[in-house]
Amino acid sequence: MLLDQFSILVAIGFSGASLGLTLCMMWVVGKSETHLLSWSIGLALIVAGVAFFGSIIQRYDANLLLVSFVLLMSGFGLLYAGSAKFCSSRFNWFTVFAVVGLGVLSTSAAFAMGYSGTGTIAANVVIGMLLLLTAFQYWTARAESPLLMAANATLYLIAALSFVACGYALAEQGQFVLTARPSNWAEDINSIVVIAGLTGIGTLSLTLNQARIANRHKSEAMTDALTGLLNRQALFDGPPGHVPVGTAVVAMDLDHFKTINDRFGHDSGDRTLKAFAEIIAANVRSDDLAARIGGEEFCIVMLNSSPRASAAVAERIRAQIEAMSVPTPLGPIRTTVSGGIAHATGSETIQSLLIRADEALYEAKTSGRNRVKLSNFGLAA
Repeated sequence: MLLDQFSILVAIGFSGASLGLTLCMMWVVGKSETHLLSWSIGLALIVAGVAFFGSIIQRYDANLLLVSFVLLMSGFGLLYAGSAKFCSSRFNWFTVFAVVGLGVLSTSAAFAMGYSGTGTIAANVVIGMLLLLTAFQYWTARAESPLLMAANATLYLIAALSFVACGYALAEQGQFVLTARPSNWAEDINSIVVIAGLTGIGTLSLTLNQARIANRHKSEAMTDALTGLLNRQALFDGPPGHVPVGTAVVAMDLDHFKTINDRFGHDSGDRTLKAFAEIIAANVRSDDLAARIGGEEFCIVMLNSSPRASAAVAERIRAQIEAMSVPTPLGPIRTTVSGGIAHATGSETIQSLLIRADEALYEAKTSGRNRVKLSNFGLAA
């Protein structure tokens, strides 16, 4: 090897410590990112385990080797927990305690009976299992970021195989009782894989975390905080190109909403708006766009929709709003909604369609409210 074992272990220790400190500082800045804390504590335990492992290079001590493996299994268990939280929003503590507990018990029992080699084999297999479970977490979550998630899963898989290989090498050589630190071809490969893997996994994990934060901020900037629908910026900040023929824009506005705020209070008014948004969301297709574009005005953009289909959706929403009752401390709120529909039959933009839909909405308001009008002022429902 180009480097001696001690130099490689020192490099692993510094690499792990630097990455753990970085993750810890990121957690301090954003306390809600609890997976960062799990990762940083896990890396601290791994660095401590590596330090104990390095301490037996010159003078072998089975007790120190056991402590090393207990720390390593605990550290990799926390890495798995943090990755599970990052990928699936759950720490999977039951799996962590089950696998790590089994590993610590089996390893400790083997060392206690004098079979330090058997305990070392068990510890390597358990660490490999934890890394394999971590790889599986990233692989199942790869839809979020296919390339980066798959790359992280691959690095964890390679690391898992290198630990399993360490156990295999000891079993193959019949080293069930150790009198010196494990030293074989698999240990050499494992050392290189761990130092390279820590660097790659750390870089990918930081990149994935920052990308998620950026995407969340972008989503929040495009979402109406009260209703969870898109906001006006999200609807109009895209390319100002022409929409396909068959696109429908439905503009809807709660009737006499100011009276609701004046009589029941703004908190009750907000409840009414949220209930309105829920009804809209329940009646649109997955590829439709629903947005709150003003105080009590909402907009639906429907692709590949005929005038009859868009009118049916608007009428269904209107009827459900009319039947809706929002409970408040001052009594139930009953309200209605008016709507206007514009349908693209030629070269038009979202903005021009919305202008026509607003004109139809105004006609619905002036002709008695609680109705839906087409932009040609023909009665839709």
